[in-house]
Amino acid sequence: MLRIKLMDSVLALLIFGQILYLLLHQGKFGHWLSEEAETDKVHLLILSTWRSGSSLVGQFFSQHPNVFYMMEPSWHVWRTLSGSNARVLHMAVRDLLQSVLKCDMSVFDAYMKGNRKVLDLFFWYASRALCTLPACDKFPNVSIVNATACSDVCGNDPFEKVEQVCGLYRCIVVKEVRLFDLKVLYPLLKDPSLNLKILHLVRDPRAVARSRMQVVKELDIDSSIVLNTKGTKINDSEYDVLHEICQSHAEMFKMATNDPPPFLKGRYMLLRYEDLVQDTLRKVQEIYKFASLEATDKLVQWIIKILHGQGLPKSNEAFDITSRNALNVSQAWRNMLPFQAVKEIQDVCMDAMNSFGYKFIFSRAQQEDWSLNLLLPRLQF
Repeated sequence: MLRIKLMDSVLALLIFGQILYLLLHQGKFGHWLSEEAETDKVHLLILSTWRSGSSLVGQFFSQHPNVFYMMEPSWHVWRTLSGSNARVLHMAVRDLLQSVLKCDMSVFDAYMKGNRKVLDLFFWYASRALCTLPACDKFPNVSIVNATACSDVCGNDPFEKVEQVCGLYRCIVVKEVRLFDLKVLYPLLKDPSLNLKILHLVRDPRAVARSRMQVVKELDIDSSIVLNTKGTKINDSEYDVLHEICQSHAEMFKMATNDPPPFLKGRYMLLRYEDLVQDTLRKVQEIYKFASLEATDKLVQWIIKILHGQGLPKSNEAFDITSRNALNVSQAWRNMLPFQAVKEIQDVCMDAMNSFGYKFIFSRAQQEDWSLNLLLPRLQF
């Protein structure tokens, strides 16, 4: 009897070895079972705000073959509890983030109806992992996937597929714009099972303001929550929302860099959008290294094409990732904002501009002089 059991065990091991060999050599799941994937998982939070280039930076991670990416899952919290305010919703957002980073998608039970599908997740098609094998058989996992093409043919599987696919990846990246206090994230940073890192993306407030003007209607609910108007529409002529955003991000930066707690050291990186578009290759290498990732040649070529295309995005592409001259995009506010508006934005975002190294301008002539560099070197702040 003992001999029979031993033979059964050996046979089972042989069968398992054959299956593993086939999977690896067929190339379908090899990247998940690589030496890199055997290490502990890495969790990265892209912390930013609306209209700061965060969707673009999110795609630099989403399109990586070793990354499971999710875009702004707290959208579901804010839409479900839209009568509240940002500070009150922090705890709910944090709990959702903690679950998502651990690939526990049951947290969405509180914010989504039953019998849901993958396509019920906010901007699900921004996640390459949900658009390729094994989530969707229309695109191979190594592909760089167009979100529009994905949304046309994928997403009809039950919502449970999100959790199943998430669990296959070694690097989980989440992008969020609905956090205003770094202390909210401390319990996640202290959690050894997460190994959480924070990539803090900021952008010149004058450029953020100009971009927000293009999508005022789309940001109505979010702006109401930021200012706690309980759903009442606002006329933000004095840039009250921008002031809240600027102040909170300046405070989060100071908290992370001025004598940070031990559990935050080495886990925080500041990225200015303008640095990314001016020195693309070096910055991309830096952020991938921070996330313990290596860029593929195909991915680097795609990033360069996206950032160094021609022209500006069209108005109907405000939320799309399209090829553009990102350097010109970053400076477009200099042609499009009245100087009086620039002065007001500089006033309400003074602390953030000083903290992040953005130079002030004091005349229309300075605003129109594109040869005048408005970005201070990182070493000066």
